[in-house]
Amino acid sequence: MVSPTARRALPSVDRVLRCPAAGALIEEYGRTLVVDNIRAALDEQRSRLADAGSASPDDASLVAAVAARLRAATAASLKPVFNLTGTVLHTNLGRALLPKAAAEAALAAMTRPVNLEFALDSGERGERDAHVETWLKRFTGAQAAMVVNNNAAAVYLVLNTLALRKEVLVSRGELIEIGGAFRIPDIMARAGCRLREVGTTNRTHAGDFAAAIGNRCAAIMKVHASNYAIQGYTAAVAEAELAKLARDHALPFVVDLGSGTLVDLEDFGLPHEPTPRQALAAGADLVTFSGDKLLGGPQCGLIVGTAALIERLKNNPLKRALRVDKITLAALEAVLRLYADPKRLQRELPTLRMLTRSPTEIEAQAHRLLPALSQALAGRVEAQVVACASQIGSGALPVDALPSTAIALTPRARKRGAAAAALAAAFRALPVPVLGRVKQGSLILDLRCLSGGSREEDEFVAQLAQLRLPAA
Repeated sequence: MVSPTARRALPSVDRVLRCPAAGALIEEYGRTLVVDNIRAALDEQRSRLADAGSASPDDASLVAAVAARLRAATAASLKPVFNLTGTVLHTNLGRALLPKAAAEAALAAMTRPVNLEFALDSGERGERDAHVETWLKRFTGAQAAMVVNNNAAAVYLVLNTLALRKEVLVSRGELIEIGGAFRIPDIMARAGCRLREVGTTNRTHAGDFAAAIGNRCAAIMKVHASNYAIQGYTAAVAEAELAKLARDHALPFVVDLGSGTLVDLEDFGLPHEPTPRQALAAGADLVTFSGDKLLGGPQCGLIVGTAALIERLKNNPLKRALRVDKITLAALEAVLRLYADPKRLQRELPTLRMLTRSPTEIEAQAHRLLPALSQALAGRVEAQVVACASQIGSGALPVDALPSTAIALTPRARKRGAAAAALAAAFRALPVPVLGRVKQGSLILDLRCLSGGSREEDEFVAQLAQLRLPAA
C-alpha cells in the first residue's frame, strides 16, 4: 500500500499539464496522447512507491518520463534496416528495393490526383491496368496483361475464373508450398476448383496428363519449382508438350512462374531463370509471376497471355477485390520503363545491381569496414574478413549461390552460441538495425546488399559508436 503522505506527494494530472515542458509535448503530440501518458506515468510511480517505498519524483522528472513514453509510443514500427543477411530478396525485409524513378513516381501518385481510371484522350472512364499493359505486352510477347496484388492472388484469380467447380491437372512434384505456409493445393481449393494430381513426386510423363483428362477437366497447370529442386532420377513434361496436349483437348494451359523475370539473367552473368516470354513462346495461354522479386518492382502479381482469357479474368468480380492501387501502378510503370534499356537497367534497378555486384568490390568493402568494426568491438569480439555465398531469395534460384564476402564477428566467450545471439541482438538495437545471420558461434555480416562507397556505407560506420556490447 502507498502511504497517504507518498500519495499526496505525487502531482495531479492538471499540475503536470501546467508545466511549460508539458505544453511543448501537447504541441508536438496532441493533448489526448499527453494526458493518457501522464496518467500511465503516475500509475507506474504509484506501483514503484508501493513496491519499494521510493521517493516521489519531481514534476520535471515526471514530464521527462512522459516525454520518453511518448517518443516510444509514436516511433514508427516499420523502419529501415541494413540487410546483411546474405539474402538479396528477403521476404521478411520487404523483398525488392525500388529504384529512385519508381519512388518518385509513387510519391507523385500519392500526393496528386492522377488519371487512374480516366482516359485523357476521350474524357471517359478508363482501365487502370492500361498504364502498364503496353509495357508488359512488349517485354513478354503477350496479347494482353493485367495486374493484381500479388502472385498468389494471380493464381487464385486464374483458377477461380477458368476452373470453378472443375478439375485442374498439376504434376505431383509441383505442389509447392510458398512462404508463410501457403500451399498450391490450398489456393486451388479456396479458388473453388479440384486439384487432380498427376504422376509421382519425382517423375511425371505426358501420358500421365493425357490419362487424367476427363469431362471435369478445365485446365492444365505447370508450377515452376522456384523455391526448391528435385534432383536425381527425375522427369518432367516440357511446356511445349503440355501446351500441345492442352490445345488438342481445347483446354487452357497455365504456367505459374512464381518469381519471374523479364530479361535473360544469363546476359548479366547470373544463373538462368525462365521468363514469361519463353513460357508464352512454348505455348502457354496464361503466365503468372511476381512483381517484387526478380523483376525488382513493387508487390504485385502479373498475368500475361491471350486477349480472350485476360478479358475473362477482368470480368471476374474478384478482380476488383484483388486489384492494385495507383501507388503500385505508378511504381510498376516506372520500373518497367527501365527494362527498355538493359544497360540502364543494371545501373538503376537495385535488385539487379546487388545481384551483379563484383566479388572483388565486395571484398574491398569488407577490408574497408574491418577497422571501424574492430574498434567498435573493443577487442571483445574477433572480426575477420571471410568468403561466403549469398542467395537470391524469395524462392528464386534456390540451389544457386552468389560468391560474396562477409565480416565474421566471433565473441571471445566460452558459450559462443549464446554470445553470438546476444551480439546479433546488440546490432539489431542500433538506430538503423543491422541484420546478419548467426552461424556456428559467429555473427556473419554479408556485405552484398550494403552499397559500397556510398552514404549508406557512411551511415553504417557512423552508428557503430552507439553499439552497446552485451555483458561479458
